[in-house]
Amino acid sequence: MLERNRGLAISQYAFALALAVGILGPFVWMIVTSLSLQRDLTAVPPVISLAGLSLERYLRILTSRSTSDIAYAFRVAMGNSLFVAIAVTISALVFGSLAAYAFARLKFKGRGPLLLFILFTYMAPPVIFVVPLYLILSGLGMLNSKLTLVLLYSSFVIPFIIWVMRGFFASISRSYEDAAAMDGCTRLQALLHVFLPMARPGLVATGILAFLMAWDEFFMALIFTSNLAAKTIPVAIAEFNGKFSIDYGMISAGGVLASLPPVIIAIVFQKYIVMGMTSGGVKE
Repeated sequence: MLERNRGLAISQYAFALALAVGILGPFVWMIVTSLSLQRDLTAVPPVISLAGLSLERYLRILTSRSTSDIAYAFRVAMGNSLFVAIAVTISALVFGSLAAYAFARLKFKGRGPLLLFILFTYMAPPVIFVVPLYLILSGLGMLNSKLTLVLLYSSFVIPFIIWVMRGFFASISRSYEDAAAMDGCTRLQALLHVFLPMARPGLVATGILAFLMAWDEFFMALIFTSNLAAKTIPVAIAEFNGKFSIDYGMISAGGVLASLPPVIIAIVFQKYIVMGMTSGGVKE
């Protein structure tokens, strides 16, 4: 029995180690690439020298003031991405929570079909909406605008918030709502003071996912932005590719910096993410 348990433990640790290497290996290689010299990266085969490691690319991104420098463009794009992602997260949580509460607690005609239609808008591939959206936004003069990206991203993040938060609100006992009504609370006050505090894990979890969805989105940003005023990180990194050469180091440095906010958010709110994924599936 001891031999069997030892063999099982060894196989489990070996599998966990292989999984960790498979997941973390590309990220470690990206960090090493971002610190290596361009001549070492373009050598055949690539050369990794500890003496050649440098933070020069990161310093360029943080300090460059030349508008023609891709490092400066990346810093501006990172600020645009932060603005868009935060604005989308806040607006999606506000409007999505209100709609989710209505679908979970109110009875009105057409609730089921409307909920299915919202699910369809979330599941439909974005490419089918590109042409009509482009014509509408172009006619309104709203291309190359961070506000436009906020509206576009919110259109597919809010349905996700509605579906997830509806389950959280439906899992809360009606006795809390009845008690709030007896104390003189309106539905909006009950939502603010009763439902939202009890659904905090779900709010945090969906807020983080909404932030990541807006932070990582590439297709819409590529189509609806063409200048630095509204360009986001995924588009800026894609433009690190030159016509005759590719700056692998700068692409990797941009990837490392772009991954920092999601990683920090996931570490800080890890407890709420786990609670949010597990506590909304139980209905009383």
